Amino acid sequence: MKFPVLETDRLVLREITEEDAEDLFINFSNTEVMKHYGSELFENIEEARGLVHSFKAGFIENKGIRWGIQLKNKKSLIGTVGFHAVSPKHRRAEIGYELNQGYWGQGLAKEAIRMAIEYGLKEMGLVRIGAVVFLENKKSNELLLKLGFQKEGVLRSYMIQDGFSYDTNVYSLVADN
Repeated sequence: MKFPVLETDRLVLREITEEDAEDLFINFSNTEVMKHYGSELFENIEEARGLVHSFKAGFIENKGIRWGIQLKNKKSLIGTVGFHAVSPKHRRAEIGYELNQGYWGQGLAKEAIRMAIEYGLKEMGLVRIGAVVFLENKKSNELLLKLGFQKEGVLRSYMIQDGFSYDTNVYSLVADN
């Protein structure tokens, strides 16, 4: 299956390749970007290369799809967005995303997530898109509500990061049947 390329007014959502490892490393080693991500900071470029291979394997195995977010006028990636925990049988997946700190507050994450959601509902046939967000990640919690997600509740001690246990909000966006 060919990897789908999506476009918005300002962005191209495209396949992540080995050449993107450095851009991924910049984000995944940034304390502020990873503060509420649920995984540890990357310490070397090899971890970023491993992530590229993980995204590719997830796509090939139909377990997920992760796009690199690129500004139309630039080659480098500014973040990623996509689905994991894909269940074709139950027509559901969870969405995840991160954006380089230098691009926060410009509506770019919203633009990318909206396009990914549209693809998930129309092309993947998803009926439910879930999201799990740290309680402390106020911007992401607000963004999901703006995009039409509904808060379903709190998952207590759901994520461990840097040795600490965190509660998370769980959200869903359900397609109109």
